[in-house]
Amino acid sequence: MTTNDRNIDKKADMHVDKGIDTRRRTIIKAAAVATAFGGLATRGVWAAGSDKPEKEEVKVGFIPLTDCASVVMASVLGFDKKYGIKITPSKEASWAAIRDKLVNGELHGAHVLYGLIYGVQMGIGGQQKDMANLMTLNNNGQAITLSNQLKEKGVTSGATLKRLLDNENRDYTFAQTFPTGTHAMWLYYWLASNGIHPFKDVKTIVVPPPQMVANMRIGNMDGYCVGEPWNARAIYDKIGFTVATSQDIWADHPEKILGTTADFVAKNPNTARAMIMAILEASRFIDATANRSKVAQLISSKSYVNAPEEVIEGRFLGHYDNGIGKKWEDPNYMKFFNDGKVSFPYLSDGMWFLTQHKRWGLLKSDPDYLGIAQKVNQIKLYSEAASQLGISVPKDPMRSSKLIDGVVWDGKDPKAYAAGFKVKA
Repeated sequence: MTTNDRNIDKKADMHVDKGIDTRRRTIIKAAAVATAFGGLATRGVWAAGSDKPEKEEVKVGFIPLTDCASVVMASVLGFDKKYGIKITPSKEASWAAIRDKLVNGELHGAHVLYGLIYGVQMGIGGQQKDMANLMTLNNNGQAITLSNQLKEKGVTSGATLKRLLDNENRDYTFAQTFPTGTHAMWLYYWLASNGIHPFKDVKTIVVPPPQMVANMRIGNMDGYCVGEPWNARAIYDKIGFTVATSQDIWADHPEKILGTTADFVAKNPNTARAMIMAILEASRFIDATANRSKVAQLISSKSYVNAPEEVIEGRFLGHYDNGIGKKWEDPNYMKFFNDGKVSFPYLSDGMWFLTQHKRWGLLKSDPDYLGIAQKVNQIKLYSEAASQLGISVPKDPMRSSKLIDGVVWDGKDPKAYAAGFKVKA
């Protein structure tokens, strides 16, 4: 922490009596940090006329993960006020809680798993509800962590894990965070790319992100896939190591999104657009390297991620250490903006999750991949918001990527893609 950062903390804490609660402390410290950033909020630009937000106060859920940063900073730094809304970040206990509160209207939007929104749209992993993806919040920055007990058995890679499973007659358990979510798909894809069937060769369980480290510590699982900082925390606590990052599986993959219901967008299009704009500004702000240390400091508090600042900051800045001797600067670290490339809700990204749901038997038949993505991903609304901010929008709503197994995904033939994997349900 720099001398200036300590002064920020000191300035904030001078105003805090011993009896004041943690939430109050965080608000005061956030205000001090916001001042240190230069007081970014400006007068509203969507205050009247036909663009006036229908709902001016919105509750946006988040899970304690590093990639909640854009939702938090949009509120803390006042980007929301510029567009005539007030975003209240709401810390939630699990992805199932996020799902339920979105569906019943307790939350107006959420920092949420891409695959969770598509699962609800399809009626898998919860009751069916038409959903909306307003924008992608981040690319990259998740990982697969294995226990030190596996390392002691010679496991340091997917290949050595496969060898152990083939030669040892015992059950191994791996955790992910939600059945249709991103972490489940990264875990399954990585295992399968190493010839390990995620349902036949190992056992998989669901654990909320902040509980991963504690569950591994007491031996409830041998590995897990989750977002940061809970992979770095396992190394910090000396109970595990990173065997693969999610960007190893798919560089610049889609991760969390700003999700809501289709009903909310239909009734509150101006509010939805204002949410996009506020969070786009926060995303652009976070992606400036000079701002990242202070953002890590702020989101580390108990009201947000509740993890040591240094555990968040390292991988937030792209400084990676796998815990077993390898250190590197990862060019594909967690990105929030990347000149708008992160934020655009590509149709092919949504379609990819549907192909994996089909691959693993969550969907019994092939859906209308493109039609569903066109319905869920709010490209028109996003493009309107981006245009107001001078952010370019890709001409093609599909993109092409090569994943860890060498298979190219471009969205052109999703049915063949989903059926083409050797390891599947």
